[in-house]
Amino acid sequence: MTNLEQRIAQARGDETADLVLRGGQVLDLITGSMIAGDVAICGEVIVGIGADYDATRVIDVTGLTLVPGFIDTHLHVESSLVTPFEFDRCVTPRGVTTAICDPHEIANVIGLDGIRYFQAASEHLLMDLKVQLSSCVPSTEMETSGARIDAADLEQVMGHPSNIGLAEFMNYPGVIHRDPAAMAKLRLFQGGHIDGHCPQLSGKDLNAYIAAGIRTEHEATTADEALEKLRKGMRVLIREGSVSKDLQALQPVLNDRTAPYMCLCTDDRNPLDIAEHGHLDYMIRELIARGSPELAVYRAASLSAAEAFGLKDRGLVAPGLRADIVAVDDLRGCHAQLVLCGGRVVDDEAFATRGQVAPVARRSVRAPELQAKDFRCGGNRTRTDVIGIMEGKIITRHLTEDIAPSDGDKRPDPSRDLIRMAVIERHGKNGNVATGFVQGFGMQRGAIASTVCHDHHNIAVVGTDYEDMALAANRLSQIEGGFVVAEGGQILAELPLPVAGLMSLNPFETVRDDLTRLRAAAEGLGVTLEEPFLQLAFLALPVIPALKITDRGMVDVTRFEIIA
Repeated sequence: MTNLEQRIAQARGDETADLVLRGGQVLDLITGSMIAGDVAICGEVIVGIGADYDATRVIDVTGLTLVPGFIDTHLHVESSLVTPFEFDRCVTPRGVTTAICDPHEIANVIGLDGIRYFQAASEHLLMDLKVQLSSCVPSTEMETSGARIDAADLEQVMGHPSNIGLAEFMNYPGVIHRDPAAMAKLRLFQGGHIDGHCPQLSGKDLNAYIAAGIRTEHEATTADEALEKLRKGMRVLIREGSVSKDLQALQPVLNDRTAPYMCLCTDDRNPLDIAEHGHLDYMIRELIARGSPELAVYRAASLSAAEAFGLKDRGLVAPGLRADIVAVDDLRGCHAQLVLCGGRVVDDEAFATRGQVAPVARRSVRAPELQAKDFRCGGNRTRTDVIGIMEGKIITRHLTEDIAPSDGDKRPDPSRDLIRMAVIERHGKNGNVATGFVQGFGMQRGAIASTVCHDHHNIAVVGTDYEDMALAANRLSQIEGGFVVAEGGQILAELPLPVAGLMSLNPFETVRDDLTRLRAAAEGLGVTLEEPFLQLAFLALPVIPALKITDRGMVDVTRFEIIA
């Protein structure tokens, strides 16, 4: 960090600035006006705007608009399917200079070592990766995870520079009913930042949840839900991930009045979607195109996000703040032409000079060997609970369908889009296998299997053919986890994810290409979902209504209980 006197001297022009951006205009997020003149930078800090400066290095940004770096206020890096280093290389050039992550995916596999891995990685990235401490590992008592983290464990990893609070508190029943373990974690972070997660919570229950000191919410999926949460003082994070797509529903809520209390996040977004559409830059373009004011959108993408998370050193292109700057072609287009993170130009050379951290959690898939008979679904009741997929949502419908048993088994019925789903415990704890039905894939043949299975990350598999389901699930053990598509006794496509069964060791471009092949293979099975793999992952998350499945059985999330 450059010393205080140098900054002041360069700001006054008494000394030559380290770096000047010349020829552009700065969007002032306070007044909405455009400011002409140089932007002077001393080390990591902006020291001057709206004036002429001499500099050791000058970058010409003529014709460009300078805006503050974008802040993704809630995401799981693991869901990008690449390591933090490749995530940095994938999204930072698009203008994401700060990302606030919850590493609870890897924490559910290997516990505190997963959090420590992300903390160590954050010390070497170009972007500023803030690592929240995972609050719910496991997310509930209705699943088998690879690890468990309580309040005493969290104390061991507090204090790292990357940490700014407690990550999303998904166990909202534990909060409103004052579960002692939940209370211990909340007390640990009392007075600090605590992220929220309370889908469809309303009325007095929502009041109780917020009264616990929880101030952010990324699970609002309707305008009415977002408005109630805003009126009660929550910061609402508009989410647009690969599966959870809430931008269209919440865009009408974002305006000049609400912008100070609204932010942007992706939660779970893979490299293929980023390549095809974008990241936060895509959200900015879409929100503006749908009618939200440009000023409101850019505030939500930076200043409001910084304020929501207590990051007082960023969020504006202004003297004294971090030099996190994005030079865009124009506000509506939002195509980054130049990105600075802490005063450092984001380019290939900068990425090449980063330090590295060795990957962790290899060989973490320890599932039993599966056979076709393991996927039979017994029971003599015709009336059957069925998970109903809502494309673009991670919430599901709780359906019931008449499925007659034959020879002691309720068979998949592709003609009715009723296919088998199973979750297999893969942490070497108990070898549980639970089966059920799901509707919405459109699958006509074959099977898809994955170890990306929120949040416990057991094996999830869907299919119409039990032999293919066994083949796909067993292949995951051989490749240390990932995604597999199988049909007719053959593996059609796969993506190994050997880091905890969640992340690839390959460049994000390779992962993107593998996802393209996987998507094509899934379409060949008749699958109609745009993103079947992450959609599959969320069918096993028992904190999102209404019906889900874990290795312990079908879960009625509304009642928060396993269906007998």
